[in-house]
Amino acid sequence: MHANAKARNAATANVSALSSRNFEPLGLEWIASERDSRSRLQPIAITNVVEDVIDRAPPDSVQVTRPRTRRSVLLARAEQDGPDALTTEELVALVAAVRAEGASVAREIDLAARSRMGPAQLRRDFGLSRGGAVRLAAAFALGRRVERAVRDPRVSLRSPALVHELMAPEIRGLQRETFHALLLDGKHRLQRRHRVSEGTLTSSLVHPREVFGPALRESAAALIVVHNHPSGDPEPSAEDVAVTRRLIEAGQLLGVPLLDHVVVAAEGYVSIRERMRFDAPLPA
Repeated sequence: MHANAKARNAATANVSALSSRNFEPLGLEWIASERDSRSRLQPIAITNVVEDVIDRAPPDSVQVTRPRTRRSVLLARAEQDGPDALTTEELVALVAAVRAEGASVAREIDLAARSRMGPAQLRRDFGLSRGGAVRLAAAFALGRRVERAVRDPRVSLRSPALVHELMAPEIRGLQRETFHALLLDGKHRLQRRHRVSEGTLTSSLVHPREVFGPALRESAAALIVVHNHPSGDPEPSAEDVAVTRRLIEAGQLLGVPLLDHVVVAAEGYVSIRERMRFDAPLPA
């Protein structure tokens, strides 16, 4: 049998076999047939299925002509020139398997704001498939972890700028206030980050025992607390100052001094230590 005929038969057989399987690993969706009252499931994006079959075939096992879809073009460019050669719109389209007519979603909203959306919101707001939305959200999460990983987690947090650099990728841009405690060793190096609470759009509930409990269990020598302002304005509120005073007093009683309280927002950060008296000295 001719090689191309064998290739077509192999692809057809593989697609037929795949039609009885769950397509979730391929990131594909299923839709109910409007003509079938029993809602028989039919696969969509069949081009992606064929491409996936071809991609998984051993090199030189068959000779097929790959359709020049947008996805295949972007894959080829990313492989040849590297992902950095693609525009942001093309990267989003590649990761989320966005069709050409839907690729403009990358320009519809600030990328930083989009990176905080979960799969359900990405799917709802931009019409992505379930698999595409999950892949895009996972790519954003991976980017945040890479940004954190490039820092030395054992650096001495001797200034609010270093605290901001450490925590901003994690909490800047969140839609709710979250409160975190940074547990430090005797040289004021980071031992562990502890998420204390998550609140509403404007406040988070904080009690000293929730802040100092982990610090006492792990024998932390000192701590710094950090929270975000979803409004984008890092200016501390009266409640922020009051919470800070309570934590300073608790730290004095427990022997675990509070070194600073840093407020992180889209417009920057503010060190409450610079606004009020702290008895504990910062590391030199």
